[in-house]
Amino acid sequence: MDKKLIKVGITLGDINGIGPEVTLKALSESHLLDICIPVIYGSAKVVGYYKKTLGLEQMPITYVHSASEAMPHRISLVNCCPEEIKVDMGQATAEAGAMAYQALRSATDDWKAGNLDAIVTAPINKATIQNDAFSFPGHTEFFGQECEATPLMILVSEQLRVALVTNHTPVSKIADEISPALILEKLQILNRSLKEDFGIISPRIAVLALNPHAGDNGLLGIEEQTIVTPAIKAAIDGGICCV
Repeated sequence: MDKKLIKVGITLGDINGIGPEVTLKALSESHLLDICIPVIYGSAKVVGYYKKTLGLEQMPITYVHSASEAMPHRISLVNCCPEEIKVDMGQATAEAGAMAYQALRSATDDWKAGNLDAIVTAPINKATIQNDAFSFPGHTEFFGQECEATPLMILVSEQLRVALVTNHTPVSKIADEISPALILEKLQILNRSLKEDFGIISPRIAVLALNPHAGDNGLLGIEEQTIVTPAIKAAIDGGICCV
């Protein structure tokens, strides 16, 4: 594997959604090939259809059997889906859901085999992708199981990183799901990620409240007193800078 470039697997997601368009338009920016080796997972026929639709027929793509064959300065494609597939933009179909799962499965297997450094997922239709092997509310929980680790969802901008204690939890169930132990675990993961992934030597983390006005000393909810504050204190005791 090239020492300077990371190999990034890109799953096409729902072929009737925005995934293929966003993926191909992003990869049309040639400077990306100077910072990574992109490997698309999906259908060669679907990619060809979108290349024509988007006026990107001249975009060169190399077909490979796995990411281990992907070379620097090229866009590679692992054709892991059936050739007989119909693109029906904007429509939710079982066929598209099955293809989204197969692309995700193939990319994950390549990552587990050490052929990829990272995976980028295009959007899926969370209803049509459900099957006997995928019964998750989203990618986050899927990767948590595959990695046998607690996943942490982080929203990133140039100025801010916002991590979530819960993932795809209905608002009505959040209070029941959070606990001091869960918040502490997510703080530990975030603190480590800020150092290792974002290069922040001394992270400072602000923990947001659950209730309006942080509960107003129990007037508007007690979760801050019984759950959030104990977790913050435990994190501080563990050497994490947080408030």
